[in-house]
Amino acid sequence: SLLVNVSGEPRKEKVKLPSSLQGRKTNSIPNKKIGNLAAGKINTTSLTTRRQHLSGFHLIPPRVTFGVLKEGCTYVTPVILKNVGVDFSRFRVKQPPTHTGLRVMYTPGPVAAGLQVELKIEIFAMVTGGEDSGGLEEISHDIEILTEIETLLLPVRANILC
Repeated sequence: SLLVNVSGEPRKEKVKLPSSLQGRKTNSIPNKKIGNLAAGKINTTSLTTRRQHLSGFHLIPPRVTFGVLKEGCTYVTPVILKNVGVDFSRFRVKQPPTHTGLRVMYTPGPVAAGLQVELKIEIFAMVTGGEDSGGLEEISHDIEILTEIETLLLPVRANILC
């Protein structure tokens, strides 16, 4: 029951459901135009009621933390973009500004249902601030991945050692 905790005592605060059970994803912005007109229409009864939950992509991991990086070096980490829908779907990545030192390398094209593609997040560790930051500068940027259904945000964090 949601009214009592594990030890059987009444709860003092409400239970917060995770976003996956509430039907929405964290770090995503839904698009106004929903649906893929080129993919056709599915009339299967099991798919017509909950269509919005059977489409889209998931990021694995949902955020990238590089940690402490040495200035002047290049670092790369992979991120998996998995199509969890029932139709093929397309995506594209809005490249970050050059002053962040970030770049996303990927192969464009459709992704079939259940398959995944690898995005390589590359960072060139460079210090952009002119003021003294105590030997450590923080880089923080959200990479935008535009899909047919929504815009996914991939937070990337790093600390550059000056």
